[in-house]
Amino acid sequence: MADETFSFEEVSRRALGLHWQRRTPAEREEFVRLFADLLERSYIGKIELYSGEKVRYVGETVEDGRATVRTKIVTRQGNEVPVDYQMLPRGDRWVVYDVKIEGVSLVGNYRTQFDRIIQTSSYQTLVTKLKTSKDEALETARAGARN
Repeated sequence: MADETFSFEEVSRRALGLHWQRRTPAEREEFVRLFADLLERSYIGKIELYSGEKVRYVGETVEDGRATVRTKIVTRQGNEVPVDYQMLPRGDRWVVYDVKIEGVSLVGNYRTQFDRIIQTSSYQTLVTKLKTSKDEALETARAGARN
């Protein structure tokens, strides 16, 4: 489902910022795959936190070939959490390239983290961290399946 809803290539390009242009096509492909895996794992985890809550559609705007769909998650306690989806047209549908929760951009947050890692270490260190994160998640899943 996430594959059909999100443009992982666009999310990856925006999350790497200026560093995207310096990557080879093979490096870009690997990064998209690793980052998409991370996003799917963390996104699914976030969805589970809101199971049972209501999602209220607030509105949408389309400007300069981009759309923003505004929603609010209404918690069981009655609190409203604004969640905005930034979207682009791809073929005959719209795909998400960023999610803002309470005004904080998912892509912007990752861009800051990724830039810091690349600036203080290297792009390869970032890729290694993403691979390690994936390996740890797989090991956790295997351990859970054995119990």
